[in-house]
Amino acid sequence: MPLTFKQWFFLIFLCMVSSIGMAQSEKNAIRVHDPVMVQQDDSYYLFATGRGIAVWSSPDMKDWKREESVFEEAPQWTLDMNPDFRNHIWAPDIAEYNGTYYLYYSVSQFGRNKSAIGVVTNETMNPNDPNYEWVDHGPVVQSVPGRDLWNAIDPNLSFDDEGTPWLSFGSYWRGIKIVQLKKNLTEITTSPQSWRTIASRHRYWKLDVRDAGNKSSGDIEAPFIFKKNGFYYLFASWDRCCAGKESTYKVVVGRSENITGPYLDKTDKKMIHGGGTLVTKGNKKWAAVGHQAAYTFDDTDYLIFHGYDNEDDGDAKLIIREIEWTDGWPAVKL
Repeated sequence: MPLTFKQWFFLIFLCMVSSIGMAQSEKNAIRVHDPVMVQQDDSYYLFATGRGIAVWSSPDMKDWKREESVFEEAPQWTLDMNPDFRNHIWAPDIAEYNGTYYLYYSVSQFGRNKSAIGVVTNETMNPNDPNYEWVDHGPVVQSVPGRDLWNAIDPNLSFDDEGTPWLSFGSYWRGIKIVQLKKNLTEITTSPQSWRTIASRHRYWKLDVRDAGNKSSGDIEAPFIFKKNGFYYLFASWDRCCAGKESTYKVVVGRSENITGPYLDKTDKKMIHGGGTLVTKGNKKWAAVGHQAAYTFDDTDYLIFHGYDNEDDGDAKLIIREIEWTDGWPAVKL
């Protein structure tokens, strides 16, 4: 049955309102890199790369208030590892477990795999709560140049169906790893069987990992595992980040019935062999998008990530989008 003129007008009006609202949201987007989020009561708390770990709060995921950083000074263990470390902490991950909030964070140098992942805990996300206090537990896992062909950054905590905790992480080098954690969530198990490679891309060893041009140089990072409808979905970011308008970041995904894989894309190609189904990529507004996290808030699935704004000199800004599911595969529209 054809639509009436009034119905067409109403549809056009809805699209205009939606576009205006989106434009206002993008215009006021906060500058963040590598965002993750958690909800407590009626508030949302966002953590991102920054000095001491950047923290924001919001009642609606739209209007954000800057909070005090997690670390006023760099933890001593980070200085023992790298005396030149200046408290600029990368790529956190936040999760609540049994009433405690666990915040994993990355300490590294750009383009190197001399890196470590630490964890700090808190009983509450509310800075006005008298119990609000960050307690650092030091390093969880560390990568060493010349010893390891993986990079201990970009952590993500997840649990399998038996409640066993796992930490996925990795950037470039030989891809994304997953390792079993002890029940205290602050230490890894030492069993060799607890380690897995779950995603990777070919690396040209004669090229610098950040200067591969049009060739892949192991350019995969930012793992995030999201459980839905019997599958574990492994989201990851491909290609060049951190270069403003010159970035080529994009988000891909694979899925598995087991948390340790194998993760397959839509064509059944394994992610350990370079597979990955596109979830979202840049457009005219955004030069590139990536370093994603997936959550369910109020029965709606969201992808939280950053994009490099072509209209603002390539600055990295927060993007929040609903995930659309088609035949069991996620996609996100910018």
